[in-house]
Amino acid sequence: MNHATAPVGHLLRVWRERRHLSQLALATEAEVSQKHLSFIESGRSAPSRDMVLHLAERLDVPLRERNALLLAAGFAPVFRDRPLGDPALERARAAIEVILKAHEPYPALAVDRHWNLVAANAAIPALTAGADPALLKPPVNVMRLALHPRGLAPLIVNLGQWRAHLLDRLRRQHRLTLDPAIAALLQEVSAFPGARDLPEDSGHHQDEIAVPFKLRSQAGTMSFISTVTVFGTAVDITLSELSLEAFYPADAATAAILRRVAGETE
Repeated sequence: MNHATAPVGHLLRVWRERRHLSQLALATEAEVSQKHLSFIESGRSAPSRDMVLHLAERLDVPLRERNALLLAAGFAPVFRDRPLGDPALERARAAIEVILKAHEPYPALAVDRHWNLVAANAAIPALTAGADPALLKPPVNVMRLALHPRGLAPLIVNLGQWRAHLLDRLRRQHRLTLDPAIAALLQEVSAFPGARDLPEDSGHHQDEIAVPFKLRSQAGTMSFISTVTVFGTAVDITLSELSLEAFYPADAATAAILRRVAGETE
């Protein structure tokens, strides 16, 4: 059924099943009767606006899709979807800039829900210098840039391992959001020429504490571990879908390379 025209009960059932919850489990979590939940899913009972939001919260439905649930139930959306340049998001933009700048000389960037680059600090060019310039023209898709055979893929020392990590993140994102654009991106990057022939190399070395990102550069081979930051209490859709990824040197040699490159570009 087309989600754009599906009744709210059907959509709630889809989300419940994607979260691998029984009706009883969700009813218990939401503190409603299983009978009432069954009636809502079957269309025999129309949920209130508050009930739609309550169930969506328990199901961890993304804000964008909570609006879709409200529309399907006959209610107006409650979550704003403003562009990042909107004056209302000025403080959020400033916070992003502060975080990215403070992370220098180490690389950090921010991406939207479809992995399009929205901001980066001055250290990112050290990572992307070997990529095809066509892939660096806005809008830059970070996932495509990382795995494309003319992007960073030929420069990633542990490509099988890093590729497996990125594809797993995409699969998890699709499970959580049901976003068709993420499904299309996953299909695209999974099918890049030559990628299937690479070993996934998902085994970790004993001295690793996280999956590393190892990249050959003109300044030498660099190794990173990364962290992802999101706005934990966002009620704006755009803000809720932003994520910041910061790369930290995994060894002293990488830290020295980044400090040297930063000094050369100042």
